[in-house]
Order: sequence, then structure tokens, then C-alpha cells
Amino acid sequence: MKRKDFIKRSIIGLGTIVGIPTALATCNEKEKEMINGDCMLSPAETAGPFPNKTPADFVRANIIGDRSGVALLINLTIQDQSNDCVPLEGALVDIWHCDAVGNYSEYNDLTDKHFLRGRQQTDANGQVSFISIYPGWYPGRAPHIHLEILDAKEKSLRVSQIAFPEEVSAGVYTSSDYKGAADTSNAGDGVFRDSLNNNMADSITGNTTDGYNLTKTIVV
Repeated sequence: MKRKDFIKRSIIGLGTIVGIPTALATCNEKEKEMINGDCMLSPAETAGPFPNKTPADFVRANIIGDRSGVALLINLTIQDQSNDCVPLEGALVDIWHCDAVGNYSEYNDLTDKHFLRGRQQTDANGQVSFISIYPGWYPGRAPHIHLEILDAKEKSLRVSQIAFPEEVSAGVYTSSDYKGAADTSNAGDGVFRDSLNNNMADSITGNTTDGYNLTKTIVV
């Protein structure tokens, strides 16, 4: 399926998705990475304690699995800084995030679950899309999505994270699948506090009934 058709169908189907069952870089290092003219490298961030274990096993666009939550269509564009930030075709994009109540699959008592993890390969426009749910939160972290960009030979090019506007999260977290307001703000988050503007989603539109559409450009 062509990407534009996939996105069109995904957006139309967002409302039905909701019902599906239930070592950090220093500030100076990040500043050096991001002072590169108009084409700035995306912040390098920790993969966290729950990274993908076997991402090649989860080449899929729909990563919801058996989780419930507010639908989220994730649209990513990958650009190559070493080549004037042209779209990077053929890159592998791995993403993972927690469910509505802050749990990650593949760890603790969920070792036999593989929800909210996936891999896609960028098209000629450097783009990939994933159908997911809006992530919840867990103590000490603001809402976020993890991602890793690799070349076609699976060499890691960049590990980063995406932050969410607090006003959008506040509305989502009043929904029944979630556990209420996050305990950590974006500004108070240890990962985001020195690079928040560059971690923030480029845009996020929608509502809790029909779902949200997130876009983000990642520069590697």
C-alpha cells in the first residue's frame, strides 16, 4: 500500500482503534550537537531501561497489540544531516513506548507481551508511519516515545525521544484508560529539561474521540 493511502485509511480508522482491548548526554554535549545551522541533529537521548529486544521481529505499522487507549497515528520523517538534510531513504526506524498506565511490554511481568513496539523502513521521502495509542506515564518521567534510527545494515545512527504538549496530555489523561495527570512536567523531566524544544513533537492534532495525529522530523 502506498504511504499516502496508508495514512488516509489510518486517519479514517482512528476512532475504531480506540476500542481495541486493552546514560544521558550532558547539556554541553547536546548544545554542541544542535548548533549546526538550520539542519540540527535531533537530541541524542537514552534508550531507557526498556529498549526493544528483537526489533527485527516486529516489522509492522500497527503496534497497538492488546492495549487500550486514545488512538495515535505517528508520522516520522528522517533526514540526513551529512547530506544537506535530504530525506533518508531505506533507514530503519524502531519505536517503543509505554501503555496507558505506564507499563512496557517485554519486561517485568509482561515478558510474553510485545505491544507498542515496532519497526518500519523509510520510503523515498524518508517517512514512516505507525498506528499506536497515546502513551501514558510512569513516575519521574513526562510522557514520551522512544525511537532509534539505524541504517540498512542495522548500524545505529541516533537514539532519541519525542515529547508531548502538556495541554494535550492533560486532556488525554482524563480518559478512562489512563491514570490521571502525569506527576512530572516536561520542564522537570531529566531527559527533556535541556533539549525540550528539539524533543517536542512538531505537531499533534486531533481529539480524544477520533484520535491524534503526530508528526515529527528526526535529523541523524
